[in-house]
Amino acid sequence: MSVRPGPPITPKGIATLKARYDHLLGKERPEIVEIVSWAAGNGDRSENGDYIYGRKRMREIDRELAFLARRMKALRVVDPLNQPDRSRVFFGARVELADEDDTRQTVHLVGDDEQDAGAGLVGWSSPIAKALRGASLGDVRTVRLPGGAKEWEVMAIVYD
Repeated sequence: MSVRPGPPITPKGIATLKARYDHLLGKERPEIVEIVSWAAGNGDRSENGDYIYGRKRMREIDRELAFLARRMKALRVVDPLNQPDRSRVFFGARVELADEDDTRQTVHLVGDDEQDAGAGLVGWSSPIAKALRGASLGDVRTVRLPGGAKEWEVMAIVYD
């Protein structure tokens, strides 16, 4: 049985997830534990808002820590700077696109865990990323979106 590599993520993306994990484990969780301990010492826990909220928040933090630990273990860090073929679109590429009206748009193909459409970070499994995979300079690719199909021409490919 072969082990299938996990979803890709950039070094910056994994660092962001690790920073979130460290913040929760090293700062937020100890603060909540302290509040819960203090509130538990105040007597009746059934009507103690600090205790009830603190326990609830601690469960949320523990769930997020477990999720982040599993996710970071499953992800495969791919450094775009190690891409040998920089003439085509692969994971980590920053791609300048032009539509039929010559409206320009730049997208950066990143892991799904780090996508942010407003910042131009497009997840690797998104429709536009799937359409652009393997494209070369000047290629025209059709992206099928809920609003209909749209054609984009690859104007520039940069790995940074």
